[in-house]
Order: sequence, then C-alpha cells, then structure tokens
Amino acid sequence: MAKASEVKTGNILRFNGELVAVEEYIHRTPGNLRAFYQAKMRNVRTGKLVEYRFRVDEVVEIARVETNDYQYLYEDGEYFVVMDNNTYEQYNIPKFLFGDSARFLKEGMSVIVAFESEEPIMAQAPKSVELEVTYTEPAVKGDTSTNALKKATLETGVEINVPLFINQGDKVRVDTTTGDYIERVK
Repeated sequence: MAKASEVKTGNILRFNGELVAVEEYIHRTPGNLRAFYQAKMRNVRTGKLVEYRFRVDEVVEIARVETNDYQYLYEDGEYFVVMDNNTYEQYNIPKFLFGDSARFLKEGMSVIVAFESEEPIMAQAPKSVELEVTYTEPAVKGDTSTNALKKATLETGVEINVPLFINQGDKVRVDTTTGDYIERVK
C-alpha cells in the first residue's frame, strides 16, 4: 500500500477491484480548499477511461507489474502461446489482450506481455511487421491514377490495401495498430 502522493504517471493501480493504468496525474491546490491529486486512469481490461480525485493522504494499491519480451509461438483456440526467451517457459495469453494487432502476428515474432502476479494483463504486438503478399490481382497497365490502391492478402490471411505496384511474393511493412500499408521491403 502507498499514499496517493507516491503515485506517478504510468503506474498500474488496483482501483475498485480493477487494474487501471495511470495516464495523467496532476497535483491541484485550489484557492482555500485542500490539495488533491486529479487522476485520469484507463482500465487495463476494458479500455474505459476513469477520472478520480485522490486526497493527498488517501491509501492506494500500486500493482507490481512485470513487463518482458516474449516470442510468439502459435495459436491455441482463444489463446496465443508465447515463450520467455530466457527461461523457455511457455504462457497462454488471451487473444483479446492483443486487440486488432493480433491478426498480424506471425510465428517467431517478438511481443511484449505484462504480468501482474502470474496473470497476463497487457499484451502488445510490434508497431510494424513485415509480411509476404500471398495473393493480389495484377495491376492493369495504364491504371496509375494518384494513390490508386488494390486489395492484397498477406501470409497471415489478413487483407489490406496496397499500391498498384505491389505484386504477389513481395514483402510489405504494415502498421499493426491501423492495418495500413507502410512500404515495400527489399
């Protein structure tokens, strides 16, 4: 247990029985009122934003979170199996923790997972990944209007929009947060 004055932006707190990540933490001293801490916190599981005012002497529980790099091995039903590169231990991580970026995961990729007392609470795929185009229609000669895009299927089965010059077998870099094409990889 810690006092509210010891909390910092980035801490994970156990607040009302839920884990929340502190996004903004400001000390306020309004006029002739008592000082307090204004906190904006995001629920780790649901993503819901919570605002709360902590008294200066209020007791809070700072969760002990361990974040580490893991190697993604394979998909197992509703879980992704990842391996710790140092101990070779394997963990089942629920798919929903990765969000939309889960569709870009390929075996052998490095991912970041945060655990709070042996329970995975957050998971993050790389910001961008390099994937091979397994299928795309050939571009029609002369069809080169500005920013023309076509559909392409990647090796993970995801379909994205790519420029016309991308061919089957090319490797492309994709932003995992938006699903947008970034560039062709040589």
